[in-house]
Amino acid sequence: MSSYDTLRRQCRTLESLLDTKLTSYSRVASTIATHQDLEAAGSIERWRDLEAEIEGLLDKLRETNEDLSIALNKSSELPSTAMLHAAQRHRDVLQDYNRDFLRIKVNVQSAEDQRNLLQNVRHDIDAYNSSSSDMLLSERGRIDSSHQMTDQVLEQAYETRSEFARQRTSLAGINARMSGVLNVLPGVNSLIGMIQSRRRRDALILGCVIGVGIVLLLTYMAR
Repeated sequence: MSSYDTLRRQCRTLESLLDTKLTSYSRVASTIATHQDLEAAGSIERWRDLEAEIEGLLDKLRETNEDLSIALNKSSELPSTAMLHAAQRHRDVLQDYNRDFLRIKVNVQSAEDQRNLLQNVRHDIDAYNSSSSDMLLSERGRIDSSHQMTDQVLEQAYETRSEFARQRTSLAGINARMSGVLNVLPGVNSLIGMIQSRRRRDALILGCVIGVGIVLLLTYMAR
């Protein structure tokens, strides 16, 4: 029964490994079920790796159990009750592990589906919020453009008003100078009149002097 003992040791080794892997798999399932940060914790990759490892161990344990049953059936000696009970116990353990694995796998898949659904809902909400934000930004851009145009019109109006004020100041200065000139003109006219009168008088005196000179010259020549 050396092959029987070897197969039993293999079964116990595989069962121990499966127990450890299923415990880790259950913890990962709890992490996924509580919707923690799976990407940061690496739970998704760890879950898939553990799932593949557990499936491989279950296949090996199933094959080992089958080999154990074959070894008992082909044994030249009649298997004892303890050996048959041990073989049945290994088959029961395999069924328990299969059942636990499938239960945890279904729970994990359900949690993963729920997480994906929540992500899709969040994505839709974010897309809606982004669209609303784009609309608000576009509307704000149009409002800002209108405000900018209004500011430009007001600036032009202020510049026009300032130009009118400068022109009004210039016209007031011109009017003041013209008023000053008009106030001075009567005195200028009087001065011009006096100069003209003096010129006429000087011309008359000069004419008289020239006339007297001519008369005297003619009288002198007549002698």
